[in-house]
Amino acid sequence: MPLKLAVYPGSFDPVTYGHLDIIERALKIFDGVIVAVARNSEKNALFTVKERIDLLSETLKDRPQAMIETFDGLLVDFVRERGATVIVRGLRAVSDFEYEFQLAQMNRSITKDVETLFMMTSVPYSYLSSSIVKEVSSLNGPVDKLVPPLVKSALDKKFGR
Repeated sequence: MPLKLAVYPGSFDPVTYGHLDIIERALKIFDGVIVAVARNSEKNALFTVKERIDLLSETLKDRPQAMIETFDGLLVDFVRERGATVIVRGLRAVSDFEYEFQLAQMNRSITKDVETLFMMTSVPYSYLSSSIVKEVSSLNGPVDKLVPPLVKSALDKKFGR
């Protein structure tokens, strides 16, 4: 029986407990999850792609079925090239749905071979985003409950603490 692979794409700038929640839950459904770090994200990144990969690799080191890779270009091409059939996306609130729905429909129009699975975030992370973490951390606010200790240390270093 072939492995069931999914791809969980994002900028992961930085990885949060919300991201890790989705990854852990996806690993209960799929044999493997490729955590795909976007290289050409239009977002203003705080961490380099290498730093994001390093943080993810260290955070997920006890999860060999979670593989970290980078991609640019069309996500559906990356998904097909890796032999995956599903894109996993986390939804925090209704505001996420419209954008994610548009992406899923566009991907579906490109290929019928790739499905999108929406996972609702767990309640403690329903408000959490990398952008909020960066903003709070930049103002020396507490992010201990939002990111793993390794990520908090990396944020402190980025903001000169």
